[in-house]
Amino acid sequence: MCDFNGMAMGVLLPQRSMPPRNLVDSLDIQLIIADGDFDGLVAAAVLKTAWPEASVFFSHPTEIRSGSLEKLINSKTAICDLPFHPNCGLYIDHHATNRPTKEQEKTFIDNGGHIHWCEADSAARVAYDLFLPLFDLSALTPIMYMVDRLDGGRISIDEFLSDDATIWLARTVTSSDQQYTTKILNKLVEGESVSDIVNDSVVAERINNKKEEMKEIRTILDSKSRIENRLAICELQETGLHTNGYLVTAHYGDDCDACLIIHGSQNNKIGDNTRLLSASFYTNSFLHPNGGLFDLTKLATMFDPFGGGHRNACGCRIVPLDGDGRIEERDLSPEDIVANLSAWLMAWNQSQSTNN
Repeated sequence: MCDFNGMAMGVLLPQRSMPPRNLVDSLDIQLIIADGDFDGLVAAAVLKTAWPEASVFFSHPTEIRSGSLEKLINSKTAICDLPFHPNCGLYIDHHATNRPTKEQEKTFIDNGGHIHWCEADSAARVAYDLFLPLFDLSALTPIMYMVDRLDGGRISIDEFLSDDATIWLARTVTSSDQQYTTKILNKLVEGESVSDIVNDSVVAERINNKKEEMKEIRTILDSKSRIENRLAICELQETGLHTNGYLVTAHYGDDCDACLIIHGSQNNKIGDNTRLLSASFYTNSFLHPNGGLFDLTKLATMFDPFGGGHRNACGCRIVPLDGDGRIEERDLSPEDIVANLSAWLMAWNQSQSTNN
């Protein structure tokens, strides 16, 4: 939660942070780049309300950090729920690993940029609270509670396993389908309720497909995963399936403190609308609702310079490693999965020894 005098949950922000009316009047935002998850979608809906003529592009952290979107980003670009980029005009986020340094902040502001980074459960919350005094965001108000709980790792196991419409809608959102996610965005901006959105025939079909996919994942979890020292390791690479930590930790219950999920394909490349071979790390938030026993970003940033996220939910690419654990410039091989996993497990085991 931010105010406009420079404080955000006790975190000092730039004193030159503008009130929202001045911010809207001073910026000509023509492109909004947001993360392609539900948090990014709702944050983009807030910004689209402030700048209705702006285009929206849904992305993911690797595309920003790798420089794939360099040509799109300038002073008329707003970036939210993604890593910081010094060329944008407006930056809104809440991830600790994305927060610009003080030097980056100062340079960015001196060059006319505007930062609103806050400690909050979601980037959508940062955007919502920032613009609530100016715009009618009543259509988004009913879903903000669940956006915070989903992105902040605070939903209960009963909520996760429920038929809550917002949760099921969130599961269908993805940056790999710009047309579909933009359709949901427009419905939210136009003021449609989630209950109406999920009854749209296209959305309903996506939700049914997601339900079948989740059933399929649950049927193969035991054959594709294992537990080592209370870390559930789930290898979904090359299956075409993808899930987050809620499903895996719900499956294993109190037997794990966190999970590591490998997904994607080693043949996929940045920017081709497919999942890279990557790993996601999640605390068992059903068991540890306040952040978990270990800062998982230490694993996500161990090898991949583009890795990061939250303490309790983060991710990174699988990278080629030599025999000494150094990154190599070459194509991935199956052995690289083993090497990355081995290093992460060693770090996890050391953390568990320290905690015990």
